[in-house]
Amino acid sequence: MVGSSSRRMRIQRTTPIPQERGAWASKLEFILTVAGAIVGLGNVWRFPYLCYKNGGGAFFIPYVLYLVTCGIPLFVLEISLGQYTSQGGITCWTKICPLFEGLGYASQMIIVYGSITYIVIIVWAFLYLLSAFSLELPWASCKNAWNTDACMVYDGKNSSLNWTSPLNASSSVMEFWRHRVLHLSTGMESLGGVRWDLALILLLVWIIVYFCIWKGVKSTGKAAYFTATFPYVTLLVLLLRGVTLPGAADGIHYYMYPNVSRLADPQVWMDAGTQIFYSYAICLGYLSSLGSYNNYYNNCYRDSFYLCLLNSGTSFVSGFAIFSVLGHMAREQGVDISVVAESGPGLVFIVYPQAVTLLPWSQFWAVCFFTMIILLGLDSQFVGLESIMTSVTDVFPSVLRRGYRRELLLLALCLFCYLMGLFMITEGGLYIIQLFDHYVCSGATLLFLAICQSVAMGWVYGAERFYENIQDMIGYRPWPMVKYCWLYVTPSICLGTFIFFLIRYSPLRFNNIYVYPWWAYGLGWFLASSSLSLIPITMIYKLYKGKGTIQERLQVACNPADDLPQSQRNPAGHCPLPPSTEGEKSSNNL
Repeated sequence: MVGSSSRRMRIQRTTPIPQERGAWASKLEFILTVAGAIVGLGNVWRFPYLCYKNGGGAFFIPYVLYLVTCGIPLFVLEISLGQYTSQGGITCWTKICPLFEGLGYASQMIIVYGSITYIVIIVWAFLYLLSAFSLELPWASCKNAWNTDACMVYDGKNSSLNWTSPLNASSSVMEFWRHRVLHLSTGMESLGGVRWDLALILLLVWIIVYFCIWKGVKSTGKAAYFTATFPYVTLLVLLLRGVTLPGAADGIHYYMYPNVSRLADPQVWMDAGTQIFYSYAICLGYLSSLGSYNNYYNNCYRDSFYLCLLNSGTSFVSGFAIFSVLGHMAREQGVDISVVAESGPGLVFIVYPQAVTLLPWSQFWAVCFFTMIILLGLDSQFVGLESIMTSVTDVFPSVLRRGYRRELLLLALCLFCYLMGLFMITEGGLYIIQLFDHYVCSGATLLFLAICQSVAMGWVYGAERFYENIQDMIGYRPWPMVKYCWLYVTPSICLGTFIFFLIRYSPLRFNNIYVYPWWAYGLGWFLASSSLSLIPITMIYKLYKGKGTIQERLQVACNPADDLPQSQRNPAGHCPLPPSTEGEKSSNNL
């Protein structure tokens, strides 16, 4: 007996104790990490172009409307949900409303797809950055091995030359992008070989990502001190340089000139809505996972408003930095700014590299710009992987919070994403990236998640109940409009926008020319359904595993967990708040 007892004691001593879940070392780490997640490439390469394209200053009307009715309410909901439950993007819904647990699985699946896809943008930026450390920018000359006989360098001295025309000439910048970076094939049917120079850069980026987040929020928060702040330094430098260039005023005029007639186009409103969902990282589980590491009594409501202001403010200021340079570029080339104004990769990898060749110290400005692009992308990559790890660890805490199991799981995830990412850097990789972007990480997918999220919180768990949960955390009643948005406004607007998207749907085309093969469209719809289908599948599974009648199973699947903070202090159930004698004090407490 004594021997067996001593053996049990030795086993107990050698069994690893589950580690603590972790928490932010300071409030600043939380703010910087969330800022890094929501302030990304969309602020720099998408918002300024959408503003110019959709009526300049008039675009702020639908943008602000979507921000107030959808962006801020859902942002507050997700940050508060994570902080209240202290759970990641999956188990936070298990605690609040088990029936909608599939929301968490769907969002994490989308993050995995996005992590595989968008990291390639960082790889391209790294290639440009490394190329900038030379006596002459390689995209500013036609003396390279990849250049064709039709290559020409435009330095702004011959304004009569139309460098964008593909009929008689090819820009050195365009040839660097097409022949050096992409080696673009004729279509998705012929992917070609892997670009091994890009594969090495991709491996380097994944190594950086792994070691910046391998210790959880302890390392992610520390990395955010640099990755979240330095882009603002470079943006400020680019802004100060841009507004002092000849022609900058013309670019800013095109950026901000209000064209109210554009508001009659429904596509303008669709662009405003999708931009809010893109840039605020809504419905992806990021915010819930990051909020879950907060102190319970942290004022997450006030933090959410400040972070939303920071995000939209960054988008607004980025427009001045980008369009001031584009205005100078248009003047130097003697063309209208509409010729040089582009969105997405065209702005980052074609237009802006062309613009820096027209500036003194072009290598310095190229280094500044692509360093900013890399850090903006890395921030989002850090938070995406951290969200996945937080969510999975919270599902299996006793298994993954022992020893180095979390680090090994993260290593396996990074290795898997790296191997899948090799398809994105083949000669036909850009076709796959656009397919993922259109079907998997599109506005329609996020709109559907937003509708389900609003219904789950507003109508199943109860907007008033969650309103009280937030009051319990922050100590005062939030602005009541947020509650009504969860109930009526947000789901209605998201549903209307989602229906409009389906009505206006047209098959994806690459550069509006290349038509994908039928099986590529099938693959796109499969990828989209592979995430969204997890919501109804989880609902059916919950009801199937339940006991009793369908109504009883449904009631159990809609009930929140008993171990939620307010539930433990108020075991009798839902306790109504006393009427406020001073009115809704939201504006005084922001």
